[in-house]
Amino acid sequence: MYKKIFSIFILALVVWTSAAFSQNIGVNLDTVKSSKYDMGKMWTFDYPPVDYLNETYGFKPTQEWLDHVRMSAIRFASYCSSSFVSADGLVMTNHHCGRESVSAVEKDGENLHDNGFLAMKLEDERPVPNLYVDQLVKMTDVTAEVHAAMESGKTNEEKVANKTAKISEIEKRIAAETGFRCQVVTLYNGALYSAYVYKRYTDVRLVFAPEDQAGFFGGDPDNFTYPRYNLDCTFFRVYDETGKPLKTEHYYKWSTNGAKVGEPIFVIGNPGRTERLNTYAQLEFARDYALSDVRNMLDMLVNTYTDIIAKNPEKGKELNNTLFSMANSQKVYIGMIKALNDPVIMAKKKHFEKTLRAAIDANPTLKSKYGKAWDEIADANKEMSKIYPELYSYSVNARTSSVQFIAADKLVTAAMNKETLDASKIEAIYKNYDADIDMALLKFRLDAITKKLGKDNANIKLLAGTPESLAGSSVLSTKEGALGLLSQGNDAILKSNDPFVKFAVATYARMNEVKKKSEELRNITVVNKELIGRATFEVYNTTIPPDATFTLRISDGVIKSYNYNGTIAPPKTTFYGYYDRYYSFDKKYPWNLPERFINPPAEFDKSTAFNFISTNDIIGGNSGSPVINKDGEIVGLAFDGNIESLSDNYIYTTEVPHTVSLDSEGMVQVIKNLYKVKRLAEELRSGKLYTE
Repeated sequence: MYKKIFSIFILALVVWTSAAFSQNIGVNLDTVKSSKYDMGKMWTFDYPPVDYLNETYGFKPTQEWLDHVRMSAIRFASYCSSSFVSADGLVMTNHHCGRESVSAVEKDGENLHDNGFLAMKLEDERPVPNLYVDQLVKMTDVTAEVHAAMESGKTNEEKVANKTAKISEIEKRIAAETGFRCQVVTLYNGALYSAYVYKRYTDVRLVFAPEDQAGFFGGDPDNFTYPRYNLDCTFFRVYDETGKPLKTEHYYKWSTNGAKVGEPIFVIGNPGRTERLNTYAQLEFARDYALSDVRNMLDMLVNTYTDIIAKNPEKGKELNNTLFSMANSQKVYIGMIKALNDPVIMAKKKHFEKTLRAAIDANPTLKSKYGKAWDEIADANKEMSKIYPELYSYSVNARTSSVQFIAADKLVTAAMNKETLDASKIEAIYKNYDADIDMALLKFRLDAITKKLGKDNANIKLLAGTPESLAGSSVLSTKEGALGLLSQGNDAILKSNDPFVKFAVATYARMNEVKKKSEELRNITVVNKELIGRATFEVYNTTIPPDATFTLRISDGVIKSYNYNGTIAPPKTTFYGYYDRYYSFDKKYPWNLPERFINPPAEFDKSTAFNFISTNDIIGGNSGSPVINKDGEIVGLAFDGNIESLSDNYIYTTEVPHTVSLDSEGMVQVIKNLYKVKRLAEELRSGKLYTE
């Protein structure tokens, strides 16, 4: 889970975002009610839940504690979380977050993914090109500015445009004032806005990475499962502008004994996105339209990449990271669809909305401000459903369409607008061209739009023939052919007999119509979603957390066991279970072990805690989040969720714990006694650089 999510770009497919499944057979849905934790536990540092933590755990964090915890956590590039774990800039994150960095520092003749990377000395640490980490140093409430700008607009379009402009203005102003990066964060769907100021570090060097087979033991079958046995950690170091290890005032010390079952623990990280505050109508639209299309695309891509790698093992090194991300996203979408098809979950969402609307309607002032917002969104989604098939069919996604569709879209758009298209934009389309992948994309898109529009649709008939014959007859199947058509000029492009160009020309006008309409409907939703966010805040204030926005949150929980598969899951696993799976699956991939694990030295203690399960609330983006105790000490490293967590995008359920983490003791045990990187193990224990 939460592996650098492929859905970051797959979601571009979703232009906008009751069925059968439920394990709750026989439940009277009329009696189902929402609970106080449905919106989860992703608390912000702007409004930390001090009283809640005191009431729940008898722990009342001070502002000093909160500031230290916040400053010790860092955002890892644009996709993961991480933390400082020594006074000398040592950074901890997940192995799957660092996979690309491992590739980036690999030298000719090395195979770091198979063999791991161990910097035995400080000078062995390798700079990772283009890698950065961001530290949240300040937060400022800018709600009044953004609301005033938005409310000055007379139409929905003006309101959205004014808000966007004001946010950009604030970010530039604060960045100029502070010299740091600024991001205006939306909280409660727009009830609040906060300017987050980040200090960016760009000299980041790789220190330790286990073998891929240790960092992703069990592969896709074990992904989103528990009990789990996975060494999903990688360590980096931040260096200062003089090229020396960064001296960090704020970092997490290492716990002496790790976490105990039942004690309060906290995940500090950057959850990427949740939609728990979305309206019931928005959830229905996602369920009935957008999500299934993304899931179908992911199914096709996973099958295609798996087949390519099976037939061409030499391509595995190049394609495995992409396949890994897609397979991860595939499970996420399966879980999201399953959740929105679960009548009990949907009944909970409906009850929450009904309760909130009743509270708003009971207050004449609030009703006049917010009362119509839900119906406005519902009507917009009904209109959206009417144009969705055409919008899906005529819009081209540059990352998930075949080269023929992409090139035709660019050429025809430029020609229609009487623009001169730069040849480099055409060349870029074919830069990473793979014939097998491209044919799979072409087949998928032809099948999908035929189902959406109907085989008798006049535009579909322009693409008559098999995918192979269409590709064979299209000049756009090669870079040279596309550049040749470009060189003939706009008139020749628009008159071309190429089937994909003819399709793009025939659908161009209607595509712009439905895009304009979808933008109008989107603006209606954006404006009213913010009104509902304000309404929610009026009723609940900060007693519930806002949706995730890939910004820093603190999530509370405890380690605990739960019932699963007719038995009980252990709160913690050990290395003995690791070896059990290795032998139980006949030492075969993906349960094979790296060479160094097969005959471990005597000092390697297999009874050490390896992974654990807890009730903390996480989602994609939390990968690499530190897990700390109330003393602010590292007790674990969050890396995954179990199958039960796959509904978390829409609702947080408390029946079973969801968060899977790597135990702090397991990390030290394996680094010290198996990998023999003594200096790293000692630095984790002491919090400072180790010297002999």
